[in-house]
Amino acid sequence: MVCVCVSLASIHPPAYGHPQPQPHPQPHYHSPQHSYCDPKETPSCGANSSLTYCLEDADYPDYEIKGAISADYLFAKKYADVADQSAADLVEHITKEQEEGFDYSYYSGASTGDSPYDITHWSGPEGYICPSDVIYAMPKRAQNVEGKWRVIVNDVHYYTQTTRLESCLFPEAACRALVPCYKSHCTQKSVYHRLLSYDPCDPYKGLFIDIYKLPSACSCHIPA
Repeated sequence: MVCVCVSLASIHPPAYGHPQPQPHPQPHYHSPQHSYCDPKETPSCGANSSLTYCLEDADYPDYEIKGAISADYLFAKKYADVADQSAADLVEHITKEQEEGFDYSYYSGASTGDSPYDITHWSGPEGYICPSDVIYAMPKRAQNVEGKWRVIVNDVHYYTQTTRLESCLFPEAACRALVPCYKSHCTQKSVYHRLLSYDPCDPYKGLFIDIYKLPSACSCHIPA
């Protein structure tokens, strides 16, 4: 048997002058550059405050929140608010005008001389027994119960989430008008609020309900 070796080049000579097909180079993928985001880091709006919430936020992501609302087909089921709140609705026997008129500028919350109470403790106009600051607010950011800062859906597309915030003006000070033998003191109370939120460190989570501890009342405590 005679073997005949034929060169393929002699059958299909190269087409000189025409580019020959080259193997496709493997694509080179560049890993995206992600900046580290710490949800427990205090945002700029709360940097100079000891509060766990911000009522104003220069860095509020309006565009992102509007996009998240538009993309969430369950938004109408998640959202609820009573925007018009006042003492007339939430405090028995006190009107909106009365609460707004409470003025504690005369009160020092401190003792002078030999007495544990100064004159401001016994004088002054109408008000709560424990001086407090009451606001009906729409927080823009807040620290949740896990210590993570979230953006709160507020004042976007006319959607708001209103909360009544009451903070002691003189925490641990003696309660007004009570004699020293009671050894009373003002105590800050808080409640848990469920608010529709957005995680700036993980925008793909969309909108979700988170839980926040916010000041609700300043009460007088009399120890045993």
